[in-house]
Parts: sequence; C-alpha cells; structure tokens
Amino acid sequence: MHGVHASLVTPFSHSGEIDTKSLDRLARHCLEQGAAGLVVLGTTGEAALLTAAEQRAVLETCRAVSIEHGTPLIVGAGTMGTEPSIEQARERACLADALLVVVPYYLRPSDQGVLDHFAAIGAAVDVPLIPYNIPYRTGKHLPAGTLLRLLALDCVAGIKHCAGTIDADTLRLLAARTGKAVLAGDDAYVYPMLQLGGAGGITASACLAPAAYAAMAEAVRDGNHARALALHNALLPLTDALFSEPSPAVLKAALADRGIIDSPSVRAPLHAPGPEPVATALSALAGLRSLVS
Repeated sequence: MHGVHASLVTPFSHSGEIDTKSLDRLARHCLEQGAAGLVVLGTTGEAALLTAAEQRAVLETCRAVSIEHGTPLIVGAGTMGTEPSIEQARERACLADALLVVVPYYLRPSDQGVLDHFAAIGAAVDVPLIPYNIPYRTGKHLPAGTLLRLLALDCVAGIKHCAGTIDADTLRLLAARTGKAVLAGDDAYVYPMLQLGGAGGITASACLAPAAYAAMAEAVRDGNHARALALHNALLPLTDALFSEPSPAVLKAALADRGIIDSPSVRAPLHAPGPEPVATALSALAGLRSLVS
C-alpha cells in the first residue's frame, strides 16, 4: 500500500466501445514508468457507466498486467447500500489484491452505520479493504476519531483520504501512526501528505505522469526535500489543468494526444473538454521532463 498508485481511465474506441488494447498499453505505461500499482473501476475509470461485461474486461486486462509486473491491483467497489456493496465486492474480489470501497454516499448514515457497513463488507470477502473517504462527493464527513476506528478494523489495510485540504482531521489521522496506510487521494496534496507521514497516493494524474509521481515519492523517502518540492511545484499546473473540467475528460484527451490511448472519448453525461486545459496539461507535462530525467 506504499507509493503512488495510478487510478486508470477506461479507454473507449471512437465508436464508444471499451478499448482493452489501449487499456493494456496504459497499464504497462504506468507500471514501467514507476507507479507502485494500478487502481481500476474507480470514478476516473467511469466505472458506473460501464456494463458488467465491460467491468469484467477491465478487471481481466489489468489483472494480467499486474501479475506480469508483480504489482498490486486495487479495484473499486461499493455503492450507497451495504447489501449491494457486498454483492459487488464479492464479484470483484477474486481479481483484486484490495478493494477500494467508497464511504456510503448521499444517504449520510451515522458514523456507526459507516463502520458497520465496512465491517460487513470485510466479513464477506477475503481481500483487504481500503475505505475511500471523500466527503465533498459523498456528503458524509467522518471526523478523525471515526477514521481511526475505521482503520482499526481487521479487514481494513489503509485508507484513501480525500479531504480536499490538509485539515485538522487529516493532521490527526496522519499523526496517529496507526501502522496502516494513509493514501492521498487528492492529486495536488500527495506531496504534503507524504511529508506528514502518508504512505503514498492514489491519483489519476499518475496515468499521465507516473515517472514524476514516482520520483517525488522516492525523493520524500530519501529525504531529498528540495527535489521533492520541485517536482510537487511542477506537478501542480498539471493537476490544475486535468481537473479544471469534470474528470477524466482532460486526462483522456492528454493521454490520447500522447498516443498512450487511442481515443479521448468519454461517456455521457461527460463532455469532451475544451482545447485550453488540454494544451495547459501537455505544456506542464513537457516541463516535467528535465526534472524526471
């Protein structure tokens, strides 16, 4: 659960079908350029917009690449309900090293309800869980005390923490030193969370710049703070551009421009991005080369 894991897009062909050849190429690109592992069927992968057959194709494609490279495959799972989440987790666990399970969204259950939700899912599968805490999307805020109780569950290996800031709960979570991985989920905050003791990150931006994220994480581990900060500052314009329109539209366009995937297509209700953020992202990517080489 250490290092920066690339949260993969799901490439589509120009006609709208899933493109497993591009997905295979993207997965290999990320791992060969230093990503610690792959994450699939998350929001970046437009998982909710895929059919069951397409979800299976994504899993099988990335499982094969992960086995070949000896790296972990983290698979997204979970809905707002406990029983549907258990069903989804069981379907995906056989091809996963860990399941990234979102905190139940929209319903805003009690904190104890959230803890019971994860305990029930963990009891139903044989792989560890990584709760995905993203309150600005789920509508459910979990204070530091509850996050630490969540990490204390035997079925939980770590947490993807996306507070959208370095707030008091984030500081308390990282200061607790539970021995379980706290993974930054907001791309722009990977560096400060690593500096505060985070184990790594799960980022969409690492699809496009895996070597830069790997180098930044390595620099933090080695105590080379000047290099780590330089990489962080150079990555900020990239992450700003990639998330300036609903993700993963800009990311897919930039990946297609670089020939890593064949088409920038996204599924409705997402739209193709404007040209400006794509150009900005590509310019920022070019600026990273001298720092990574």
